[in-house]
Order: sequence, then C-alpha cells, then structure tokens
Amino acid sequence: QVQLVESGGGLVQAGGSLRLSCAASGRTLSTNTMAWFRQPPGEEREFVANIWWLDSTIYTDSVKGRFTISRDNAKNTVYLQMNTLKPEDTAIYYCAASRSRYSGIAVNEYDYWGQGTQVTVSS
Repeated sequence: QVQLVESGGGLVQAGGSLRLSCAASGRTLSTNTMAWFRQPPGEEREFVANIWWLDSTIYTDSVKGRFTISRDNAKNTVYLQMNTLKPEDTAIYYCAASRSRYSGIAVNEYDYWGQGTQVTVSS
C-alpha cells in the first residue's frame, strides 16, 4: 500500500515562498506520475502541477512561472517550490500519485493521496 505524507505548509505573507514535500512509502514511484492538487476554502479540489516519469511537467495557468514541481527518485519524494505567493493560493495542498506514467490533470486519474497540508497566504 502506497502512503504519501506532505509537509512544508504554513502561513506566509504575499510575495513569499514555501517548499512543499511529499514523501512516498510502500513502493517506489519513480515511473509513476506524481502531482499536486489544492482545495481552496469552499471550493472543489483543483489541479496545480504534475510530473511524468521522464520529468515532463504540466502546470495550471495560474501558477506558471511561480511554482516548480520536481522529484527526487532516490528519496521517493516530490516537491513543489512555490514563489511569489498570492492570497488566492491559500488552500489545502494535496500530493497525489497515479499508477500510470502519463496521467493528466483530473482528480480521478490519481490512485493515491496524501492527507494534505495547509498553505495560507496573507495579504
């Protein structure tokens, strides 16, 4: 059974940075698509970014140029570097893993989920 554990969330002022980490255990995920989603207060869970097994990446438009997803296969960990944070980035951020090498941006394409980490950006 795969377990994903996020860390690195917190409270930051607008314009600041945070780095989220997602540590996987239970199996090696180096050939799986890994992703970050977020759920703002009162809204649906939404796609943020993903990374395929050959390190191709996709980002939602609102974070392009500000967020960077990366992975360290030796550590079985995926990261989300978030710069120039805005109040609208406030959400619970979830790490997700797919059994597929080439998953897209839909929630239902992902098989494993972390418990989430809160990111709050103050204005």
